Amino acid sequence: MQSLPAPVADLMLENRWFLATAESCTGGMIAAACTELAGSSNWFERGFVTYSNHAKTQMLGVDAALIAAHGAVSEPVVRAMVAGALTHSQAQVAIAVTGVAGPGGGSAEKPVGLVWLGFAVPGTQQTEIYSECRQFAGDRTAVRAATVQYALQRLVELLKPPRTPPG
Repeated sequence: MQSLPAPVADLMLENRWFLATAESCTGGMIAAACTELAGSSNWFERGFVTYSNHAKTQMLGVDAALIAAHGAVSEPVVRAMVAGALTHSQAQVAIAVTGVAGPGGGSAEKPVGLVWLGFAVPGTQQTEIYSECRQFAGDRTAVRAATVQYALQRLVELLKPPRTPPG
């Protein structure tokens, strides 16, 4: 069975890109999954574990006013996190995640399992930043594991060149 980050590694190596991660709710699990793969130093540049709001500001340059206005678990913050991961690394590709892993900390507006993901990928003219929100089910362990799996799978989808439909 192929490891979860193997397709990411293949795309990084093929394009001579490096990956950086900026993680809050997963606490470095995406970086850990990537670096479990032998030879990951050829494509994995660095990981930022920015669990606190202060860390997001200090390490990634996320504006404290942005966090105050929208909350750490929000689209503007995850977009700033992924942009900051690129700015503060030598990577060309980045993943950022921020969410409510639980069991506490959820609200009606931001329930347990809500995760914002950000992706920065090379575009034709410039780096493109994508963000999306997902709701994962289960306990803290399940939410974090689902976030790692989804983030790596989604990154592969975003990095693969468009395919011409058969016909």
